[in-house]
Amino acid sequence: MNQERTLKMIEELSNANGVSGFEDNVLEVLRRYGDGLGEFSEDSLRNLYINYKGNTGSRPVVLLDAHTDEVGFMIQAVKPNGTMLFTNIGGWVANTVPAHKVRVRNRDGEYITGVVATKPPHFMSEEERRQSVRIQDMVIDIGASSREEAINEYKVGIGSPVVPDAVFEYNSKQDLMLGKAFDCRLGCASIIKMLDELKGQKLAVDLKAGFSVQEEVGIRGAVVTSHTVKPDIAIVFEGSPADDTFAEPYLAQTVMKKGPMLRHIDARMITNPRFLRFTLDLAKKCKISVQEAVRTGGSTNGGSIHLANEGVPVVVIGLPVRYIHTHYGFASYYDFESGVKLGIELVKALNWDIIKGF
Repeated sequence: MNQERTLKMIEELSNANGVSGFEDNVLEVLRRYGDGLGEFSEDSLRNLYINYKGNTGSRPVVLLDAHTDEVGFMIQAVKPNGTMLFTNIGGWVANTVPAHKVRVRNRDGEYITGVVATKPPHFMSEEERRQSVRIQDMVIDIGASSREEAINEYKVGIGSPVVPDAVFEYNSKQDLMLGKAFDCRLGCASIIKMLDELKGQKLAVDLKAGFSVQEEVGIRGAVVTSHTVKPDIAIVFEGSPADDTFAEPYLAQTVMKKGPMLRHIDARMITNPRFLRFTLDLAKKCKISVQEAVRTGGSTNGGSIHLANEGVPVVVIGLPVRYIHTHYGFASYYDFESGVKLGIELVKALNWDIIKGF
């Protein structure tokens, strides 16, 4: 898969609407770009699996994981004036939410453009101006003038999922991608590209992709995928928050354009130190740029997967993304490509003896 087609895939994945629990559009894109790579299947949560073409069923199983959902919102109630109260799905900082466009899915599956609104400053008291903004004080306005119009004509109401309205861009001169949901659509794209580039290569392992749902609301989908696939080892791809715009240089550990980040620890997992050292040594041998990090917060699907079955060695390939869990994020194609290369080299290097050593 060349860079042009890869960027087109990333664009379509980023633009797809897929708040937690409503990842259908994302799965459609993955099925199209993954056509011919293996056998697809789904479960009742809408986790998507690929049983890679060429698997024998007699070799150790490597789970390639990335989650399909993105942070967003859900309509909680429709007010008499047609504006709507909403709640967050996934982690948001309230002051990043107002004055942005969103897409609200109606009963017919169509997405309606809306705006996140707050009381205009002209009508605020001095006390209100000093108060911290709260999501419960915001509304989504789709242009309706009454509750009846919103529900009957726009066909929007309680339970309607909402995603940020952002359109993917790529700046080739600066090697920069801008868009929404890079956490973790970049990981989804990484797996498809990996499987495509591994076609015809001799491996000592079987590969199974697990595109999991509902990571942003408690790494739920990966609980099911890990028990379904029963992997012997797993590689998790994740869009990880870049820290290069606010951390001191000596402390910055997820810097854009310096390659993927490999974490030693986060809030839900201490990375298997033997697997991590193997990965770091392999990256050095293959001259792939990587970064190491000690994370005091946050988590990935690795938190579920490493506790599955009788325990699974997991390494997380974190792709630096500036401003995740907002409407827009910056990411570098170089970091994406480096993550794919690392994943490919890992898969090629693994065998039963090495896995048992972890």
